[in-house]
Amino acid sequence: MKLKDKYESQMKKGVLDMLVLKLLEENEKYGYQIIQELKEKSNDRFLLKEGTLYPILYRLEDDNYIESRWSEPQGKRVPRKYYILTENGRTALREIKALWMDITKNVFKIMGEE
Repeated sequence: MKLKDKYESQMKKGVLDMLVLKLLEENEKYGYQIIQELKEKSNDRFLLKEGTLYPILYRLEDDNYIESRWSEPQGKRVPRKYYILTENGRTALREIKALWMDITKNVFKIMGEE
């Protein structure tokens, strides 16, 4: 494993919950939609597989930060499980974002890039 790959993976893990919560802030989304938005909005930096995303979604749901619902099947379209942010999730997102901003600011400070 390349040095870059090792550290990139560790750094990404620390922000995935925050990014998923942010994507769900405005409206509900289903899993594949979240994967695609993360990919598009990050210029392909966050390329998640379902096996990475769904444990995050389940954990966020267990923490009462998101809720899920199944859509009704329409014609040949299969039901989809949609996720949306709860009020607890909105509060958590604000707190996690503030923590991330503080950590980032201090990393830049240490790196001499204020």
